[in-house]
Amino acid sequence: MSAIRVVLAEDERLLRDALARLLAMEAGIEVVGQAGNGEQALRLVLEQRPHVLLTDISMPGMDGIELTRRVKQVLPDTAVCILTIYHDDTSVFQAIKAGATGYVLKDSPLEETVAAVRVLAGGGSLLHPSIAARVLAEFNRISAQRAADITMFAELTDREREVLKELAQGKRNREIAEALFISEKTVKNHISSILMKLQVNDRTEAALLAARSGLIE
Repeated sequence: MSAIRVVLAEDERLLRDALARLLAMEAGIEVVGQAGNGEQALRLVLEQRPHVLLTDISMPGMDGIELTRRVKQVLPDTAVCILTIYHDDTSVFQAIKAGATGYVLKDSPLEETVAAVRVLAGGGSLLHPSIAARVLAEFNRISAQRAADITMFAELTDREREVLKELAQGKRNREIAEALFISEKTVKNHISSILMKLQVNDRTEAALLAARSGLIE
């Protein structure tokens, strides 16, 4: 079986060199490139096409989240593991949304980082235990919010949904009326009803709610 090819992106040179040496000592793992910033890492990934990209989340210029996003767009089979000192929930969710399937803290024992590399190379995913519970809780919260939004949108009529979709595209009442072949007065009435049913204050909030709920892109 061929070795797991790894590209390591970390702006702290001493840490990067040390981790690269330790990973290279592991059986079945080959470090095929090191980068000190996101731009350099992206070039290396495109050249080397590694099985796993192990990247710091905070780097000058292109950070690990943007790097992850770009890598997954071009090389979806390259697994990305985020390496960070942060327990910040926001960065975790952004990284996962960008396509990362692993998240390891820098102060974790080496065996945990090695395990993550092996799991990701095999097509799996791995989150550090300290953040896994928070990730699950956040996704449960999002699911509950989505369910509540769906219940609210169920109260809208088909015509109100059509008006909301047009409104969310930034159209004025006259443009909505022309698009749906109804009068401006009817559009105003529909918008008033939409705001009341969705319990929002204005058309901007209604549009944002529609976007969050998946009614529009």
